[in-house]
Amino acid sequence: MQKLIQKAEKNHILNQEEIKSLLENSSIDDELFNAADRVREKYVGNEVHLRALIEFSNTCKQHCKYCGLRLENKKLDRYNIDEEIIFKFVEKAVSYGYKTVVLQSGESNSYSTEQIINIIRKIKSLNISITLSIGEKTFKEYEEYKKAGADRYLLRIETTDKDLYKKMHPEMDFENRLNCLYNLKKLNYEVGTGCLVGLPNQSLESLSNDILFFKELDADMIGIGPFIPNPNTPLKNETGGSFNLALKVMAVTRLLLPDINIPATTAMETLNSNGRIIALKSGANVVMPNATEGIYRKKYEIYPGKICVNDTPEKCSICINSKIIQIGRTISQSHGISNHFINRIK
Repeated sequence: MQKLIQKAEKNHILNQEEIKSLLENSSIDDELFNAADRVREKYVGNEVHLRALIEFSNTCKQHCKYCGLRLENKKLDRYNIDEEIIFKFVEKAVSYGYKTVVLQSGESNSYSTEQIINIIRKIKSLNISITLSIGEKTFKEYEEYKKAGADRYLLRIETTDKDLYKKMHPEMDFENRLNCLYNLKKLNYEVGTGCLVGLPNQSLESLSNDILFFKELDADMIGIGPFIPNPNTPLKNETGGSFNLALKVMAVTRLLLPDINIPATTAMETLNSNGRIIALKSGANVVMPNATEGIYRKKYEIYPGKICVNDTPEKCSICINSKIIQIGRTISQSHGISNHFINRIK
């Protein structure tokens, strides 16, 4: 196992069996996390990039079995935030020092292409970067968002196991999801994807293939989080994912894609009160504090128990800044362009 870790740290290449061996062996966890942290420091440095997350709509047309935003969840109080209010949230985020905003919503047609374009253009006037996380769209729509000023796009694959994908995503098309990711690359977005860890009937072979897919896609950012059962979904009685396994998937991803951006996800801290800091010490270099204001924070309930829903964006900003400084890392003052993306487009 030590030799596998050394190989991954030096050459950034492992096959499926080797990845699976690392994921299933609990005796080398500390060595794995330490190696991922060394690779992180070598390739992306000690700066932590902060992204202000604005969850501007919880309406969704999809039927994902694990997600509280799914169309069939009638217990969720739906909302769509007006364009002017979204911009006010962004202005506040900028006043806290954020250089990037992440606009995230359920997958729906609640906003027209023109509305999204208007929102992007207005936000770009503040001289910040924009990440969109609004689901599957047409090539033309992605192109229009890019022309308006969108810089990054996050579209998680969740699992590359086609059978599992079909079970978890009724009425969705795995091939279309892939096509969207490759369309985003063609349009020169910084492309982000990721997976859930701990889905029912998900194997270590499947997770290994997810990591290999991230490398094949040549993604610029990967978000990894544990599956947390939502009581208002068909998977409400499932066990849920393991914090440690999610951390290991993240660490191996860092070893194989050394210069990408990897967020310490909120879901990790939902399972472990110090989860984001542990992740930052195990290969992550990005944090996305919630900059959504007021009542909307509680209503964007993909999974239960999400942290900080009763806090203000200002408190979240102060809190995470303090934690990052305490572990000897610095807050980036740049827009946080992925080193991988810079190298990819040269």
